[in-house]
Amino acid sequence: MAKTEIAVAELVWNLIAGKKGNVGRVTYFPQKPAFGYENGCMESFLERSTPESQGISSGHLASFLRELGRTEGTDIHQVLVARHGQVICECGYGSYPAGLWHASYSLCKSITGMAIGMLVQEGALKPTDRVIDFFKKRHLLNVLRQKDITVENLLTMTSCVAFNESGILSGDDWVRGFMESGLMGTPGRDFQYNSMNTYLLSAIVTEVTGETMMEYLRPRLWEPLGIAKVFWETCPMGITKGGWGLFLRPEDAAKLGMLYLQRGKWKDKQIISEEWAEQSCRKHSTPQPEMGNYGYGYQMWMAGKEGSFNYNGMLGQNVVVYPDNGLIVVTNAGSRELFQNCRLMGVVRKYFEEGFEPQESLPENPREQAALYRTIQELGGGQRGPGLIRRGGWRRMQASSARKEMWTKQGGGCGEALCWRGIRFLDGKWYEMQEDSVGLMPLLMQVMHNNYTDGIRRVGFSARKGRFYLGIQEGEEINWMEIGFSHAVATDVSFHGEIYRLGITGEFSTDEEGRLVLLLDFAFLEEACRRKGRMYFDNNGMEIRWDETPGKEVIMDGLGLFTDMEGKMGILMNAVRESGGVDVFRILVERTIQPVCRGVQI
Repeated sequence: MAKTEIAVAELVWNLIAGKKGNVGRVTYFPQKPAFGYENGCMESFLERSTPESQGISSGHLASFLRELGRTEGTDIHQVLVARHGQVICECGYGSYPAGLWHASYSLCKSITGMAIGMLVQEGALKPTDRVIDFFKKRHLLNVLRQKDITVENLLTMTSCVAFNESGILSGDDWVRGFMESGLMGTPGRDFQYNSMNTYLLSAIVTEVTGETMMEYLRPRLWEPLGIAKVFWETCPMGITKGGWGLFLRPEDAAKLGMLYLQRGKWKDKQIISEEWAEQSCRKHSTPQPEMGNYGYGYQMWMAGKEGSFNYNGMLGQNVVVYPDNGLIVVTNAGSRELFQNCRLMGVVRKYFEEGFEPQESLPENPREQAALYRTIQELGGGQRGPGLIRRGGWRRMQASSARKEMWTKQGGGCGEALCWRGIRFLDGKWYEMQEDSVGLMPLLMQVMHNNYTDGIRRVGFSARKGRFYLGIQEGEEINWMEIGFSHAVATDVSFHGEIYRLGITGEFSTDEEGRLVLLLDFAFLEEACRRKGRMYFDNNGMEIRWDETPGKEVIMDGLGLFTDMEGKMGILMNAVRESGGVDVFRILVERTIQPVCRGVQI
């Protein structure tokens, strides 16, 4: 593990030092397309019906949506509720539109478990097969410690292999890193949650079939279920990541929940064997209490109600399935909590477990249905469609002849005079940043996608046809983004050739010194992350104070990994001690997460 630990420490130190570009040991190549990308499958949609037709009152769902929206720390993005194969409620919150694909994080582990079940059904492998036997051609070294680890150990998170999620930072060959690593427990007995177990399952699919797992699943899963808008990242060796990296629409996530709810059957076709579906959703191992109280199956979490189960991903990605009443609840969020023992799931349990007994059907209630519709509209914040990407050289956008009232209409809570003052003051201005190591993409996302910033070099503003735009140059790449004041405006933005959709809101204010302040919220609509910026302007230039959520809590909680390695990281820890100790190290990391940058008008 020393190689992995040193690689992690190097990365953290490079980020603290403000190095730019690919600061890690892993080869970068652009992968993620814009939303709308399709895998060539024919898309199909679930039927819609009223909540009452499926035995649930619209008022109950409206209360559920409102409580999710006001519960502190959940940062809910999307919710979809379905019963008996019918979608009865779907809602996007704030900047986040309903129906957009979203990073699933570990939710996709359950799909990798499906792929293994298909291979078992085809007779290509057995859960009792030894993992080492699939990789004999690789000429691996020092694998005797892992000689008895089985596919089932990977499925149940009981392999006890020490090469964990941080291993993805150590180099390009993750299979070798996993197989040549040591153990941290007794395989088959000790539960240790490790995304690299799932990655190895994906690698086994490729070894057995000669295809990536995405390719293998196309005729077996994506096509039969009509899932077209789906994208799954690969590692540098071309293997589907398996345990993370999947972007999936909530409706399609609900289909996957229905597949196991229906014991592997979709319409008239048995997609996965009934036996595998049942085995996957049955407890095989016992997680630590802080992770979950109900047990772990085959890449699947047991949920709170007897017989229920959950495809769970960190920060609030869930497909919760209740077989006893045919109900499925899908959530996407940016919660600060990692596992299903969290406030978000507490709200789900309150409304759909504790005394919840839906009927087969209820009388239609137009009044409650109208109230539910209004609730969804209010929580959605009156979203607008996507904006345009603006690229190119330093060509100033032409000044607008739009009337003042067009700006103030967009101004929302800014105040009419202040909004007009801010736009007029900034229109046409450009600022060159004195610290150019900070990027717009949140640090958590940079690490997850191995896509590190070249640093923001310049920031500009332009008013055009009643709209207000922010221009950001990172490296040689320039993105123009419209700022929405009364509501978010969506824009597709390129980071090294990967396309991410942002919802951007702004508000003008002043500080105690009378300086003009522009508050900006960059919601990464396909992710759990947000970037926030406070821009302060005076006659000498600008200052930007950056933050991200979730970020500080998640990253700082992981600092124990870096500060408990004294024997293996002598150079780094000596440097830390000379700078004042671990407390200084923590302060430096906090400043990296929440940097302050100055810009000079040019």
